This record gives sequence, structure tokens and C-alpha cells, in this order.
Amino acid sequence: MKTLFLAWLDPNSRSWFPIGRLTFDGANYQFVYTQAAKEAQEKCGFQPLSSFPHLDEVYKSTHLFSVFSNRLMPRSRPDYSSFIQWLNLPQHENDPIAILARSGGQRETDTLTVFPKPEPDEEGRFQIHFFARGLRYLPTSAIERINRFSPGEKLWLAQDFQNTIDSPVLTINTEERYIVGYCPQYLNSEILALLLRNPSEVEVRVLRVNQPPTPLQFRLLCQLTALWSDENRLFSSAQYQPLIAEVAAAIS
Repeated sequence: MKTLFLAWLDPNSRSWFPIGRLTFDGANYQFVYTQAAKEAQEKCGFQPLSSFPHLDEVYKSTHLFSVFSNRLMPRSRPDYSSFIQWLNLPQHENDPIAILARSGGQRETDTLTVFPKPEPDEEGRFQIHFFARGLRYLPTSAIERINRFSPGEKLWLAQDFQNTIDSPVLTINTEERYIVGYCPQYLNSEILALLLRNPSEVEVRVLRVNQPPTPLQFRLLCQLTALWSDENRLFSSAQYQPLIAEVAAAIS
């Protein structure tokens, strides 16, 4: 079972809410709203998406819902093969879930993004892939440093306590404590919890650097690896659980 979460950004508070979850069992897609959708509605006035107008309904389809399919780059685009390379995916990759999981499916015109639920590998570890954020706010020297990264180079995470607008905030740093980006905000709380429990079990490395003229939002692809355990089951708290009780019971 493959799972993607759909996150919504409140444009006023700049808070992210994981409002829904998409699953695919190999034949059918299913979308349900999560407990966080109710929280977003109560705190920030979130309204159900037009494609999914009812919070208490299970939506099923043999085809990928348009909310998600519209976030895929058309294969007819001349830069499609370059885009797949930026994501560090095989050129023949045609799984929309895999592409959305790596790209985030975020568009400049709306406030939605997607991210995958990680699963443990045979060695009992899991991985999270993400593109470093906020590069446009960094000095030129930081971008030049990023362009010199090699795949596998180790990175460090640190909490930015002075940022009072987006909280918590995790910076991505070099060994010399040089800031080279930020973790996506919708991942910060989960990653921070990992670090607070056992920082030695969390490792971040450069997976790929896409050289100019690649857009900055796809410049630095990072890979976080951590130990899988009962405590380290990411995205398992109440806000990620389906609003509909029978669906929640089925996946528990």
C-alpha cells in the first residue's frame, strides 16, 4: 500500500496542516480527509476541496484524482526528462505516486503540497527525501557552496530558535555550520521529534545537486535516514489519522 499525505498551507498564519491522505493498493486510489482537516477548519477556516466536497466521505477511483494528477508534469513537455533527472528517479519511471512523492507536487498558484509516508527497509531503517527550501533567501556564497556539493556529503540539521514566524524551523548546514537551506516546514515537527529522541540515529546527506540553470527549488535534493521503531513511526499521530472511524480502524 502506497500512501501520500496532502498538506494545506493557511496563507494567513503560514501553518501547514496534513489535511488528507491518498492510498493506492495497485488497482484503486482512495482519498480521505484526516483529523488535521477538522483542526484546519476550526482554527483557520479551511474549506473542503472542490474535488472532495465532504469531510466525512471516502473517495475511491481507479484513476488518480485530478487534485493529484494535475500536479504531474506532462510527459510531452520538452524538459520532462530533465525533470525526472532532477528528482533522481530512473528515466523510465512512470509511477505517479513515486513522482509526486519526490517532487512534492507543489505549484506556485495554490497552497497544497504532497509528501509520502515512509516505510522501513529490510535493515529496519527508513528514508525521507526532500528538496532544500529557502535557497532564494541565501547569499550567493551559499549557493556556490551548494553547487560544489558531492553526492553522499554529510549535512547537519539545527533548530532556528530566532524564527518566530514559522515554528519550528530546521536549517540545513554544512560541517562548518554554514546554512545551505531549510527543511520543508510541513516536515519540521516530525523531524525535530526524531532529533530530540535520538539525534545519533538521524543522518542527512546530499542525494543530488542539480546544477544551474535548474530552478533553485530543485537545486539540492537531500536524503534523511533514521532508525525505524515504535517511537519513530513518522506521521502516525492523531492529526494524520482519517476522520472516518472505519478507515482509521482499517489502517491501525
